[in-house]
Amino acid sequence: MKEKITSGELEPGQRLPSEMDFAKQLRVSRNTLREALRILEEENIIIRKHGIGTFVNKKPVFSGGLEELFSITDMIKREGKAPSTKWLFSGYADSHSEDRTELNLEQSEKVFLVKRLRLADGAPLVYCIDKIPATLLTENYRLSNESMLEALQSDAGVTISYAKADIKTVGYHEDISNILECEPDTPLLILKQTHYDLNDHPVLYSLNFFRSDQVSFNVFRKRIF
Repeated sequence: MKEKITSGELEPGQRLPSEMDFAKQLRVSRNTLREALRILEEENIIIRKHGIGTFVNKKPVFSGGLEELFSITDMIKREGKAPSTKWLFSGYADSHSEDRTELNLEQSEKVFLVKRLRLADGAPLVYCIDKIPATLLTENYRLSNESMLEALQSDAGVTISYAKADIKTVGYHEDISNILECEPDTPLLILKQTHYDLNDHPVLYSLNFFRSDQVSFNVFRKRIF
């Protein structure tokens, strides 16, 4: 079955035959087939949709290591695709409790809030929410660059040195899944990051919602002796 997927005989997103037909094709018993399907599902090679069928899982187009701090613009360009942005909101807003915790703000302090949909070759990929302490920017500031990291450096003279990240998955989100044009059974990857400047001050808090069928992350782990 893996060979059929690797060779392209079974394509990403393709529905597999019924158990009876597939067992006949592979010349195995249905019990053997079910065990093979169970293993492939554990390996995330296939996906079962209750009441619909079993499908070859779509391999994410975009991937990256979490140990490297990169912009979404760079991530899209690395795959040879053209990045673009649909601007949903930008302007000053009251800070929330989570913003104040991550950015070390007082309750009365505001943030510059940016909501964007990032696209790759015109297809929705990431829904981004970015928050910057208002004190870092001018009163009439307007974001002029698709890359938030580059915009902060060119517009505010702030160089981001590193970030602390937290990643998790959530199921269908009525608003964001619709914006990303996701199927109801497609989970979202949420990457929360607090970015710090060269002086270890938090300068950017980001929440990025990725399509899990398009993006995957990996981490290089080294054993310490």
